[in-house]
Amino acid sequence: MTVLPPGPILALDTSGGACGVVLWQDGRVRARRDATMTHGHAEALAPMTRDTLAAAGATAAELAAVAVTVGPGSFTGLRVGLAFARGLGLATGRPVLGLPGPLVLAHMARAGAAAIDDGTESVSVVLDARRAEVFVQSFSPALAALGPVLSVSPDAVAAQLPARGPLCLTGDGLGLLPAPLLRDARLRVVDGASRPPDPAVLAALVADDPAAALTPRPVYGRPPDAAPAPDNPRAARPVP
Repeated sequence: MTVLPPGPILALDTSGGACGVVLWQDGRVRARRDATMTHGHAEALAPMTRDTLAAAGATAAELAAVAVTVGPGSFTGLRVGLAFARGLGLATGRPVLGLPGPLVLAHMARAGAAAIDDGTESVSVVLDARRAEVFVQSFSPALAALGPVLSVSPDAVAAQLPARGPLCLTGDGLGLLPAPLLRDARLRVVDGASRPPDPAVLAALVADDPAAALTPRPVYGRPPDAAPAPDNPRAARPVP
């Protein structure tokens, strides 16, 4: 059983179009900083973390753990968040715990639908993966993952959704889906579906069940866009 030492949890999200930092303790947010951005996470994250700790009157040495979303999302953003979290964990000697962004978003969707959902809805998260693709992952009514994150074309999403029962949709990739799919009577799109993963929800999940957290490694969902250059037969050969 994983038991965290006493103290607050610093939670970070840099997986998408935002940068978020939360200091969480005893079921509440002590301080947070959020900024919408598609670039510049590397420059923003450290000052935002400093300001969050200062606003709470806390120091990094007091932390119980560092939590971070592991993806999928922006390749650069993920690397920034994970590298920063690992460095902070190394400096403070505290554990670094990761959770997938879709799981955080699924919990956000469920919390936001408490007055509507009777506990029978599955949740599917659809994220903009760029390159005319989306990441999709579905969760049971108990919010257990029904499969891995997949990268597919928007037209192929319908085939990846749970086949039966009421279904809640969330994620910033919903606008890429074919309109007829979103008019399916059994589907419901949550309010604020395009919101990024909330670090406060991430922190609450880690605090509630640290043993369920992952090793802080990136979940990219597909191979990187960059690829090794092909061999050039005209290139000069090294001298033996």
